[in-house]
This record gives sequence, C-alpha cells and structure tokens, in this order.
Amino acid sequence: MKKLALLFLSLFTIGFIQAQHQKNNAMKKKILFVVTSHDKKGSTGENTGYYLGEVSHPWEVLHKAGYEIDFVSPKGGTPPVDGFDLKDPVNKEFWENKEYRYKIDHSLKPSQVNPKDYSTIFYAGGHGAMWDLADNTELSAIASKIYENGGIVAGVCHGPAGLVNIKLSNGKYLVDGKKINAFTNEEESAVKLTDVVPFLLENKLKERGAKFEKSGLWQNHVVTDQRVITGQNPQSAKSVGEAILKVLNK
Repeated sequence: MKKLALLFLSLFTIGFIQAQHQKNNAMKKKILFVVTSHDKKGSTGENTGYYLGEVSHPWEVLHKAGYEIDFVSPKGGTPPVDGFDLKDPVNKEFWENKEYRYKIDHSLKPSQVNPKDYSTIFYAGGHGAMWDLADNTELSAIASKIYENGGIVAGVCHGPAGLVNIKLSNGKYLVDGKKINAFTNEEESAVKLTDVVPFLLENKLKERGAKFEKSGLWQNHVVTDQRVITGQNPQSAKSVGEAILKVLNK
C-alpha cells in the first residue's frame, strides 16, 4: 500500500509539473503585434497604414513556430493597410488566412490588452506609424510592462517610432544605451518624405540615447540588444521574426 501511495503521489506530482509547464508555455506563446491606425501621409493626401509585408513575414515565422498572435492598434478595429502586394506569397498566405485576417481586421484597443498575457510586443512599420505610435502613452505603458516582465520589445522599419517614448520604471528611455536599428534618414530621403514625416526616426532614436546602427539603402539589417530587437526596413521583416524566435527559444 505504501508503494502504491508513493506511486500515486509521484504520478500526481509529475502531472502537476507537466500542467504547470504547459501553462507556462501557453503564456510564452502569445505575441502582440502593434499596427498603426493612421491612413494619410501628412498633408500629401497619399494613403498609408501598416505595411503588409512587415506584418506577414514576421507572422509567418512566429505562427509556424506555434505562437499565437494578437493585434492592437491605437483606435482598434480595422487598421488601414499599405504595401498591398498579393504577388508576395507570404502576404497572400496571411491575407487569406481567415483566422488572422479576422484578428487584424478586428484589432484590439490598447485598453483591452493585458500586458501579462504577452511575452513579446512587436511594432510593425508603414509610414502611418510615424503619426500615431510615438505619442500613444497606453501602448508605451504596455510595452514597458512586457519588457520589465522579462519580455521582448521589437519593431521594424517605421515601427520603432513606437519605441521612442517608452520609459522604464527607472525613468530611463527603453532605447537609451542600446543598439537600435530603424528606417534611416537616407531611406526617408530616398522615398522623398523627409519633409513630410513629423520627425526623422533615426534622429529621434539618437536623441533618446540609442546607439543607432544602419546599413545601406534597403539592406537587411537587424539588431538585438537586451531583449530589444529592431530591423531597418521591409527587407528586414522576416529576419526580425527570426530574431524574436531565437530569443524566445533561449
């Protein structure tokens, strides 16, 4: 009887540990993608929004690795989309995925997000991000909490606009002293929007104390520093997803 009792106790303990492990894994497997709600490039009248490839390519990497992804935007609901190219097979795969198309078209409002549910927050780019992500205090607070809970903060292209005003509980900017990458001054000049965007992202990140790294125009460049992962341009989107996955798997 004693041996039987010990066996039952051992099985119960193993079951409990496995259940806790599965619960912890479930917590780790949730990632929050941030997309812009802004649909115009300043006074030009040109449309903008989140850049589809900067959502779809990281999504493909993380989704195939088994991670659940939610979407949030400053206004919630259906965010505007830019870079709409379904000749890109990854864009097409994302756009035609019924579950994730519904999720992004019904994006959460920041007030609906519980930071404790997420291991990672990723800011997708698209020029719209320059107008409504930097000054969104709710999103900055969510990112700060995720980071201070041991999570990852990431962004690509103009997405790091969402990082410029994130402050930690010690009063310092998140990017202060860290290697950071984003859409460069040269790239902004190349697309002739230097005088249209509300600020130059490279300059603003440097003002916040970032150690800004960059490559030439449209080169794939990703930087990882202390759980902050940033990529330079649309060409870097998949690599940002891969860098997130690498840190998550550590």
